[in-house]
Amino acid sequence: MSDLGSQEAKIRSAASAAEVDALELEIFSRKHGALTLALKELATLPPAEKVKKGQELNQWKQTLTDAITARRQELSAKSMGALGSDDKLDVTLELPPHDRGHQHLIPEFIRQIEEVFGRMGFDVAEGPELETEENNFNKLNIPETHPARDSQDTFWITDPNEKLPPDKRYVLRTHTSNMQIRFASTHKPPFRIICPGRVYRKDSDATHSPMFHQFEGMMIGKDISLANLKGILVTGLRELIGRDVEFRFRTGFFPFTEPSLELDMLWQGDEKDSKEGRWLEMGGCGMTHPNVLKNCGIDPDEWQGFAFGFGVERPLMIKHQIPDLRSFYHGDLRFLRQF
Repeated sequence: MSDLGSQEAKIRSAASAAEVDALELEIFSRKHGALTLALKELATLPPAEKVKKGQELNQWKQTLTDAITARRQELSAKSMGALGSDDKLDVTLELPPHDRGHQHLIPEFIRQIEEVFGRMGFDVAEGPELETEENNFNKLNIPETHPARDSQDTFWITDPNEKLPPDKRYVLRTHTSNMQIRFASTHKPPFRIICPGRVYRKDSDATHSPMFHQFEGMMIGKDISLANLKGILVTGLRELIGRDVEFRFRTGFFPFTEPSLELDMLWQGDEKDSKEGRWLEMGGCGMTHPNVLKNCGIDPDEWQGFAFGFGVERPLMIKHQIPDLRSFYHGDLRFLRQF
């Protein structure tokens, strides 16, 4: 017990927190601590003596634990006192700026798209970026001679010259329209879906990127018309981009819609110095072609609907007056911190 008494004296005279930690380990260590070894010796004592000595050791355990706690508090108080006198804090100083991360513009805008169209009754459907030629082209009524299939536009995973069936030939999907086929083939109408995701084409300039994002929409029901399409698009895009955004619809041609329209928005470009001019193409839309409905097992005499596909980056360019689409992917913090 005299050894434990000397340990108590060492604790009370310890000059630093590190010294207290070392003494605590010396006393309470599971293998070699002085108190631990003393407790192990109890097993060798007669029962009457074991009870007496056990009580004494428990008392020492409490005494030493209290001494360690008290000494730590004393040393901490001294340290804080020195800080107050030797290293005073000036509470009037401004703190350095604290960087806070936030979601990138693109996934944040996709979240907003899902929320806005969700309020109009659209479900979110997602699918693979590696797609078969069958779903990416054939079932969407895109002819084999269509330029969209050309290797200059499409990233083919399977050699396009290899003689394989269309459901065994793979591409990086060129549009999210593949989800029209996947969803409509497995769900009964009526339904409304929005399909956001990455797509891939061999383009790269101020308003094009080899990898970009689209959101596809499809609505199938009865008595669906172009008026429904235009009303939903104008409502949704004004909610996403701005109430005063200007649109124009132009007639277009897409194999998977008939009739087809293209939607432009007014942006910051100048016809004199921008090849895009003052109007920037957003995407295409139209009434779903009867052949597409048939390919999905839907009777076009009973059901009809519309589809649309738009980029994510271009509406963002208009919303934030960004002149170059490639800025989204450079990872420049000076650009990203603006939003």
